[in-house]
Amino acid sequence: MEIFDIWPPALLLVSAVIGLLVGSFLNVVAFRIPVMMELSWRRDLAEIDKHPFEPPPQAKQGPFNLLWPPSGCPSCGAAIAPQHNIPVLSYLWLRGRCASCGSKVSPRYPVVETLVAALSIGVAWSFGPSLQLVAALGLTWTLVALTLIDLDHQLLPDSLTLPLLWSGIVLSLFSFDGAPLFVDLRSSVIGAVVGYLSLWSLYQLWKLATGIEAMGYGDFKLLGALGAWLGWQLLPIVILISAAAGALVGISLMLLSGKSLRTAIPFGPYLAAAGWIALLFGEDITRWYLDLWCPACSVWFAAIH
Repeated sequence: MEIFDIWPPALLLVSAVIGLLVGSFLNVVAFRIPVMMELSWRRDLAEIDKHPFEPPPQAKQGPFNLLWPPSGCPSCGAAIAPQHNIPVLSYLWLRGRCASCGSKVSPRYPVVETLVAALSIGVAWSFGPSLQLVAALGLTWTLVALTLIDLDHQLLPDSLTLPLLWSGIVLSLFSFDGAPLFVDLRSSVIGAVVGYLSLWSLYQLWKLATGIEAMGYGDFKLLGALGAWLGWQLLPIVILISAAAGALVGISLMLLSGKSLRTAIPFGPYLAAAGWIALLFGEDITRWYLDLWCPACSVWFAAIH
């Protein structure tokens, strides 16, 4: 830890390297968790219908989880050698092609790795060498995984959202230098409840009024998890940012591509982005907004946070 105090850029460098490595793993997580979910669904359905269990194509060669089988080329299936699995650098060295068959590799892999490295640097810059940094990195990486999965499959798996929710509540039990790591237990529990119920209530009202299911239960759980981490005090800024971004993208899609209100658009990425912004800048944004429109409310916010 002393080296980070002596030479602060070392923390940013270490965070970037770890972010690159974690970003590579998150590409695996985003691909494999939906397959693992399908594997579980097929197994349960086979037990209910008493039919032979038929695993999905990706899981026919044996065990399939986050650690096995080893990563391979999506086209030819050849295992990726360690020297060809270095984040970003291997992609650039191989010019975006598989070393075995020469087929093109999606640029998404280095983009995700670079993004996670950049986000990790931002978290390190905000929190410095502390226990908050370790926890905030875990939250950031989980939000990235949820974003990727929701963009690909419009799913927010319970295997990620529920541990995220409970970890936020558990962390509120601990303190550092006499202060909560992020928020106190009361704010965390209220944040989890209000986060979940606010979107659940909107979902029910919209469904009652229009007959359209505008969101999924994964969105409720994700906002509940963000409430557990950030406290109920920052939920308004999370909801405002995510709703504004979602509305902007939705209106743009309708105007540019002729999509209708019934077109399904994943909301999880907007919640995740808004939650990350609130994690780093939520208090400053809220104080700025309240100072602008309600100075007395700003004093109240400072007293409760």
